[in-house]
Amino acid sequence: MIQRLLPRSRPPVAILAVVCLAAFGRAPAAGAVTPKVREPAVAGQFYPADPAELGRTIDTCLAAARPEVPPGELKALICPHAGYPYSGPVAAFAYRLLAGRSYDTVVVMGPSHYVELSTAAICSAAIFRTPLGDVPISAKARQLGALRPFAIDTAGATDSREHSVEVEVPFLQRTLKNFQLVPVVCGEFDEARAARALAQILDDRTLIIASSDLSHYYSYATARSLDAHTIAAITRLDPDGVGDEGACGHTPIRVLLHLARLQGWKARLLDARNSGDTTGDKSQGVVGYAAIAFFAPAAAAPAPAAAAAPAAPATPTARFNPDERRFLLDLARRTLRAAAAGAELPDAPAERLTPKFTRPAGCFVTLTAHGELRGCIGYIVAQGPLYQAVIENAANAALRDPRFPPVRPAEVNSLEIEVSVLTDPQPLAFSSPEDLLRKLHPGADGVVLQIGRRGATYLPQVWEQIPDKVEFLNNLAEKAGCGPADWRGPNTSVFIYHVEAFKESEVGTTDPH
Repeated sequence: MIQRLLPRSRPPVAILAVVCLAAFGRAPAAGAVTPKVREPAVAGQFYPADPAELGRTIDTCLAAARPEVPPGELKALICPHAGYPYSGPVAAFAYRLLAGRSYDTVVVMGPSHYVELSTAAICSAAIFRTPLGDVPISAKARQLGALRPFAIDTAGATDSREHSVEVEVPFLQRTLKNFQLVPVVCGEFDEARAARALAQILDDRTLIIASSDLSHYYSYATARSLDAHTIAAITRLDPDGVGDEGACGHTPIRVLLHLARLQGWKARLLDARNSGDTTGDKSQGVVGYAAIAFFAPAAAAPAPAAAAAPAAPATPTARFNPDERRFLLDLARRTLRAAAAGAELPDAPAERLTPKFTRPAGCFVTLTAHGELRGCIGYIVAQGPLYQAVIENAANAALRDPRFPPVRPAEVNSLEIEVSVLTDPQPLAFSSPEDLLRKLHPGADGVVLQIGRRGATYLPQVWEQIPDKVEFLNNLAEKAGCGPADWRGPNTSVFIYHVEAFKESEVGTTDPH
């Protein structure tokens, strides 16, 4: 029954301790009794058991989703797997992309919540059943099961109660006309090896899905921060940045990230919310969710000769007209005033806003006092609708920038606000420190510097204060908690983004201050 649905995706700890003693092999032993149908385990709990109600529930979620279509061939998705009232609206952002597409095979990898595993266990049934009907299990399941660390679950014990794969299948049934399934329940194993094995069965007609929720049962504010870190790691294809506490499906996600790096795919965030957002109850611990697409970029133009310096990027076309810029700045101004006064933060009715404001986008809010920095906080990777990011980061810049004391009400009218809307960070390939310096474009590039597990960013505006490339990277490395020259080492990754930035003194506001 729907009222029994819970936002959690993990069972009690006592259940997690159960150890699977069933044997795994490359094929069922002669004479073994192999289940022909994998029956639904969580229908009526995580999603409706009635087919008509289930179809309506999914269709409602899909109708509300407005994902931005990635610029390339869709290859994989990360989708949440909690009860549909909690994570269904976020999952729909991923599954809406499947409309009008077709795939022969869908590989769904989910974490094991009930059984301790050291393999990637593949269901040995011939049919995967949900209230919406039966899905054939692909012959590729046997092919993949012959490649370690994958293995065929001959006893059928690993997924008999598991929900992480099952909850994805009705969404697939509703959005794809005909497909066959490879259901995989993941334990702990060498994710890079699994990615290499998975690549052997991959073709243009195969879609990969990694099933995972994000942080579990933290306060709303803490969950947003933790999930931002995990999403940033995912979008920069960093398996080491996806921690066990950041995602219950960390293993499927890491496998997908290794595979994306092998295949040259890129990632784009479609939506990110938590159970506090989807249910409206932010008073209790929440569970985080994200929908992320992986795509093969369209073929690029031939690269210039190695000796030629790369051309500076063209100035991005403005996304926001003067009225739209004033709306975001006024929203930030009202937030700043409320935050400094300790009052309730403003809100904006999402149903009245245009898609420009409701689409996910990375965003920073910068406060200055007489030209001097007074606070600057933001999201490099989108954490939700842009308008919500402006509200959150205006409040954070006023109250939570560790470099400054909280803004006092008496200061509010003397502060100027700048809003920066970011493009998705993209990896910058370079062969040496000198090559990196050659490829940076002062004044245009926002830079994310990743040194091992440490990272930091500078907005493009920082080039105005630090125009020298070496000094810029030295300072950024120190901001990340590393030595100033550590960016020259072998464990360095760089991601580039661009911004559309606008401030009150340039466009004016309708909020008198």
